[in-house]
Amino acid sequence: MMLFGKISQQLCGLKKLPWSCDCRYFWGWLNAVFNKVDYERIRDVGPDRAASEWLLRCGAMVRYHGQERWQKDYNHLPTGPLDKYKIQAIDATDSCIMSIGFDYMEGLQHVEKIRLCKCHYIEDDCLEKLGKLENLQKSVLEMEIISCGNVTDKGIIALYHLRNLKYLLLSDLPGVREKENLIRAFKTALPSLELKLDLK
Repeated sequence: MMLFGKISQQLCGLKKLPWSCDCRYFWGWLNAVFNKVDYERIRDVGPDRAASEWLLRCGAMVRYHGQERWQKDYNHLPTGPLDKYKIQAIDATDSCIMSIGFDYMEGLQHVEKIRLCKCHYIEDDCLEKLGKLENLQKSVLEMEIISCGNVTDKGIIALYHLRNLKYLLLSDLPGVREKENLIRAFKTALPSLELKLDLK
Protein backbone atom coordinates (compact mmCIF):
# COMPACT_ATOMS: atom_id res chain seq x y z
CA MET A 1 0.00 0.00 0.00
CA MET A 2 2.81 2.37 0.86
CA LEU A 3 4.60 1.55 -2.37
CA PHE A 4 1.49 2.34 -4.39
CA GLY A 5 1.13 5.68 -2.56
CA LYS A 6 4.69 6.71 -3.45
CA ILE A 7 4.27 5.75 -7.11
CA SER A 8 0.95 7.55 -7.43
CA GLN A 9 2.44 10.69 -5.83
CA GLN A 10 5.30 10.62 -8.34
CA LEU A 11 2.90 10.15 -11.27
CA CYS A 12 0.64 12.95 -10.05
CA GLY A 13 3.68 15.22 -9.87
CA LEU A 14 4.38 14.74 -13.57
CA LYS A 15 2.80 17.30 -15.83
CA LYS A 16 2.85 14.90 -18.75
CA LEU A 17 3.37 11.17 -18.66
CA PRO A 18 6.48 10.26 -20.63
CA TRP A 19 4.66 7.85 -22.95
CA SER A 20 1.68 10.08 -23.70
CA CYS A 21 3.43 11.78 -26.62
CA ASP A 22 4.00 8.37 -28.20
CA CYS A 23 0.28 7.55 -28.30
CA ARG A 24 -0.10 8.66 -31.92
CA TYR A 25 3.00 6.69 -32.91
CA PHE A 26 1.62 3.59 -31.12
CA TRP A 27 -1.70 3.72 -33.01
CA GLY A 28 0.12 4.28 -36.30
CA TRP A 29 2.32 1.27 -35.56
CA LEU A 30 -0.67 -0.88 -34.56
CA ASN A 31 -2.57 0.09 -37.72
CA ALA A 32 0.49 -0.79 -39.80
CA VAL A 33 0.53 -4.22 -38.12
CA PHE A 34 -3.16 -4.71 -39.02
CA ASN A 35 -2.35 -3.82 -42.64
CA LYS A 36 0.70 -6.08 -43.02
CA VAL A 37 0.11 -8.44 -45.93
CA ASP A 38 0.30 -12.16 -45.20
CA TYR A 39 1.00 -13.68 -48.62
CA GLU A 40 0.93 -17.20 -47.20
CA ARG A 41 -2.60 -16.58 -45.89
CA ILE A 42 -3.70 -15.35 -49.34
CA ARG A 43 -2.29 -18.54 -50.86
CA ASP A 44 -3.94 -20.76 -48.23
CA VAL A 45 -7.47 -19.30 -48.12
CA GLY A 46 -7.74 -17.38 -51.38
CA PRO A 47 -7.80 -13.65 -52.12
CA ASP A 48 -11.42 -12.95 -51.15
CA ARG A 49 -11.19 -14.56 -47.70
CA ALA A 50 -7.78 -13.00 -46.96
CA ALA A 51 -8.96 -9.56 -48.11
CA SER A 52 -12.13 -9.93 -46.01
CA GLU A 53 -10.03 -10.68 -42.95
CA TRP A 54 -7.77 -7.68 -43.63
CA LEU A 55 -10.66 -5.27 -44.23
CA LEU A 56 -12.64 -6.34 -41.16
CA ARG A 57 -9.53 -6.34 -38.99
CA CYS A 58 -9.05 -2.70 -40.01
CA GLY A 59 -12.66 -1.73 -39.27
CA ALA A 60 -14.12 -1.88 -42.80
CA MET A 61 -17.13 -3.90 -44.01
CA VAL A 62 -17.61 -6.18 -47.00
CA ARG A 63 -20.64 -7.48 -48.86
CA TYR A 64 -20.46 -10.72 -50.78
CA HIS A 65 -21.90 -11.46 -54.21
CA GLY A 66 -25.53 -12.54 -53.93
CA GLN A 67 -25.96 -11.27 -50.36
CA GLU A 68 -27.68 -8.14 -49.09
CA ARG A 69 -26.17 -8.10 -45.60
CA TRP A 70 -22.89 -6.35 -44.87
CA GLN A 71 -20.28 -8.44 -43.08
CA LYS A 72 -18.69 -6.36 -40.31
CA ASP A 73 -17.79 -8.80 -37.55
CA TYR A 74 -14.43 -10.52 -38.02
CA ASN A 75 -15.49 -13.36 -35.73
CA HIS A 76 -18.55 -14.12 -37.86
CA LEU A 77 -16.89 -14.38 -41.25
CA PRO A 78 -18.66 -17.12 -43.20
CA THR A 79 -17.02 -20.49 -43.53
CA GLY A 80 -17.34 -22.98 -46.34
CA PRO A 81 -15.73 -23.54 -49.71
CA LEU A 82 -13.03 -20.97 -50.45
CA ASP A 83 -14.54 -19.94 -53.79
CA LYS A 84 -18.09 -19.46 -52.45
CA TYR A 85 -17.82 -15.93 -51.00
CA LYS A 86 -16.66 -13.28 -53.46
CA ILE A 87 -16.38 -9.66 -52.32
CA GLN A 88 -18.76 -7.46 -54.31
CA ALA A 89 -18.62 -4.25 -52.24
CA ILE A 90 -16.25 -2.65 -49.73
CA ASP A 91 -17.24 0.06 -47.26
CA ALA A 92 -14.11 1.35 -45.54
CA THR A 93 -15.82 4.12 -43.55
CA ASP A 94 -13.72 5.10 -40.51
CA SER A 95 -11.31 2.23 -41.13
CA CYS A 96 -7.54 2.18 -40.80
CA ILE A 97 -6.76 0.62 -44.19
CA MET A 98 -3.54 1.96 -45.66
CA SER A 99 -1.32 1.56 -48.67
CA ILE A 100 0.74 -1.36 -47.36
CA GLY A 101 -2.38 -3.51 -47.15
CA PHE A 102 -3.60 -2.89 -50.69
CA ASP A 103 -1.78 -5.99 -51.98
CA TYR A 104 -4.70 -7.91 -50.47
CA MET A 105 -6.88 -6.48 -53.26
CA GLU A 106 -4.76 -7.83 -56.08
CA GLY A 107 -6.66 -11.10 -56.54
CA LEU A 108 -10.17 -9.68 -56.11
CA GLN A 109 -12.17 -10.11 -59.33
CA HIS A 110 -15.75 -9.26 -58.37
CA VAL A 111 -15.53 -5.92 -56.51
CA GLU A 112 -18.06 -3.51 -58.03
CA LYS A 113 -18.28 -0.81 -55.36
CA ILE A 114 -15.70 0.81 -53.06
CA ARG A 115 -16.50 3.46 -50.46
CA LEU A 116 -13.64 5.30 -48.75
CA CYS A 117 -15.05 7.65 -46.14
CA LYS A 118 -13.08 9.28 -43.31
CA CYS A 119 -10.10 7.04 -43.97
CA HIS A 120 -7.22 8.93 -42.36
CA TYR A 121 -4.53 6.69 -43.85
CA ILE A 122 -5.76 6.78 -47.45
CA GLU A 123 -3.33 8.77 -49.56
CA ASP A 124 -2.60 9.26 -53.25
CA ASP A 125 -0.44 6.14 -53.47
CA CYS A 126 -3.40 4.02 -52.29
CA LEU A 127 -5.55 5.28 -55.16
CA GLU A 128 -2.67 4.86 -57.60
CA LYS A 129 -2.28 1.22 -56.48
CA LEU A 130 -6.04 0.72 -56.82
CA GLY A 131 -6.00 2.09 -60.35
CA LYS A 132 -3.16 -0.23 -61.37
CA LEU A 133 -4.80 -3.48 -60.23
CA GLU A 134 -5.95 -5.19 -63.43
CA ASN A 135 -8.84 -7.08 -61.84
CA LEU A 136 -10.25 -3.89 -60.32
CA GLN A 137 -9.80 -2.03 -63.60
CA LYS A 138 -12.34 -4.45 -65.06
CA SER A 139 -14.76 -4.90 -62.15
CA VAL A 140 -15.16 -1.60 -60.25
CA LEU A 141 -18.32 0.28 -61.30
CA GLU A 142 -18.83 2.72 -58.39
CA MET A 143 -16.53 4.62 -56.05
CA GLU A 144 -17.10 7.15 -53.31
CA ILE A 145 -14.25 9.09 -51.71
CA ILE A 146 -15.41 11.29 -48.85
CA SER A 147 -13.49 13.21 -46.17
CA CYS A 148 -10.11 11.60 -46.84
CA GLY A 149 -7.85 14.54 -46.03
CA ASN A 150 -4.62 13.12 -47.49
CA VAL A 151 -6.01 12.62 -51.00
CA THR A 152 -5.04 15.14 -53.67
CA ASP A 153 -5.66 15.58 -57.40
CA LYS A 154 -2.78 13.19 -58.14
CA GLY A 155 -4.56 10.28 -56.44
CA ILE A 156 -7.99 11.04 -57.92
CA ILE A 157 -6.67 11.29 -61.48
CA ALA A 158 -5.17 7.77 -61.15
CA LEU A 159 -8.71 6.39 -61.00
CA TYR A 160 -9.20 6.92 -64.73
CA HIS A 161 -7.56 3.49 -65.12
CA LEU A 162 -10.77 1.93 -63.72
CA ARG A 163 -12.14 1.69 -67.24
CA ASN A 164 -15.62 0.41 -66.30
CA LEU A 165 -16.22 3.06 -63.63
CA LYS A 166 -19.76 4.42 -64.04
CA TYR A 167 -20.16 6.54 -60.88
CA LEU A 168 -17.61 8.53 -58.87
CA LEU A 169 -18.51 10.70 -55.88
CA LEU A 170 -15.85 13.06 -54.51
CA SER A 171 -16.80 15.00 -51.39
CA ASP A 172 -15.00 17.01 -48.70
CA LEU A 173 -11.48 16.51 -50.07
CA PRO A 174 -9.47 19.61 -49.13
CA GLY A 175 -6.38 18.34 -50.99
CA VAL A 176 -8.23 18.31 -54.32
CA ARG A 177 -7.77 21.76 -55.82
CA GLU A 178 -7.92 21.37 -59.61
CA LYS A 179 -11.64 20.60 -60.02
CA GLU A 180 -11.86 21.74 -63.64
CA ASN A 181 -8.85 19.67 -64.68
CA LEU A 182 -10.36 16.58 -63.05
CA ILE A 183 -13.66 17.08 -64.86
CA ARG A 184 -11.87 17.44 -68.21
CA ALA A 185 -9.62 14.43 -67.61
CA PHE A 186 -12.48 12.13 -66.63
CA LYS A 187 -14.69 13.32 -69.53
CA THR A 188 -11.90 12.39 -71.91
CA ALA A 189 -10.88 9.09 -70.32
CA LEU A 190 -14.31 7.87 -69.14
CA PRO A 191 -17.04 9.61 -71.16
CA SER A 192 -19.89 7.57 -69.62
CA LEU A 193 -18.81 8.31 -66.03
CA GLU A 194 -21.27 10.09 -63.75
CA LEU A 195 -18.96 12.36 -61.75
CA LYS A 196 -20.44 14.01 -58.66
CA LEU A 197 -18.35 16.67 -56.95
CA ASP A 198 -18.99 18.26 -53.58
CA LEU A 199 -15.66 20.06 -53.23
CA LYS A 200 -14.88 23.55 -52.00
